[in-house]
Amino acid sequence: MVKKDAPWATFQDLLADAKANPGKISYGTPGAGLILHLKMEQLTKERGIKWTHVPFRGTSESTNALLGGHISAVADASGWAPLINGGQLRLLVIWTDQRAKSWPDVPTLKETGIAMVSNSPFGLAGPKGMDPKAVKILHGAFKKGLEEPTYVETIARIDQEQFYLNTSNYRAFVTLTVAEQKQLMEELGFKPE
Repeated sequence: MVKKDAPWATFQDLLADAKANPGKISYGTPGAGLILHLKMEQLTKERGIKWTHVPFRGTSESTNALLGGHISAVADASGWAPLINGGQLRLLVIWTDQRAKSWPDVPTLKETGIAMVSNSPFGLAGPKGMDPKAVKILHGAFKKGLEEPTYVETIARIDQEQFYLNTSNYRAFVTLTVAEQKQLMEELGFKPE
């Protein structure tokens, strides 16, 4: 997202400006090394652009910096939705697989020619060797919770997609995600502390 009066009408405009003016454009995220930062840096590498990352401690800080003109853009989850809906900010692109119901005119990254999807998945894990019966009971309870109307309404209100995986598929998803992020961090020169 960018300020409503920003010179970029589309995400492609922002990328083109960043490529033409290395280091001129800055973007904020909710923190260094988090998935949004990594994905922005992946995009930077793939598109051959240079811009400046400014890490913040959450959506409110990065949004205030954007509104104050201290940064050019923000990559973050939809905590800023009231400012988009109120017309103070402009959403250029979303990172989900499908367009958001709240902003059907805003394209996904995939629609802009960038083969990237970044949701905000979350899940539960337990200690290695948990009793399979306990895992099954917990899984069933949490799956039931995902189907509760109040939960479905809440995630719809904050423009999140339902993302359910069973136990084995979630384990595989986490394993793959950790490996991909580790590789990306190494490619970008991040050093473990």
